Amino acid sequence: MFDKTQAGLELRIERIIRAPREKVFRAWTDPKQAVQWWGPKSYPATFLEMDVRIGGAWVGRLRSVADGSILSHRGMFREIVEPSLISFTFQWDEEGERGMETLVTLTFEDMGGSTRFTLLQTPFITAAERDGHVEGWNSALDRLEKSIGVR
Repeated sequence: MFDKTQAGLELRIERIIRAPREKVFRAWTDPKQAVQWWGPKSYPATFLEMDVRIGGAWVGRLRSVADGSILSHRGMFREIVEPSLISFTFQWDEEGERGMETLVTLTFEDMGGSTRFTLLQTPFITAAERDGHVEGWNSALDRLEKSIGVR
């Protein structure tokens, strides 16, 4: 669920994932799992390295299925509370707004075998950049659900 009229140019995505929160949390913190679903369908990850600890860095590369172009991005873990919260910075290796650092906060709420998952990313300068992330994250989350056997 996402409302494009939200003030403050923040991105918020909520989903119910039909898997235990420990399994969903692990999919985000195990780089061997995350590389299998990270990135949208049109730009899947080819590389993902993560030092999953507060202050630890992560770096990834996505490759276009259409033309093979590469997008690189990186960040740092700010907060980790297993299995309920992950917060990390996110920055594309590009100039301008695309290269601006944002903060991504993920919450995982136990719903008795399912997980209420929320992603919050902020700030964005333009609605266009925010909306591009909406499409990218939703595609990646579809891939995550498929990789853990939900879809």
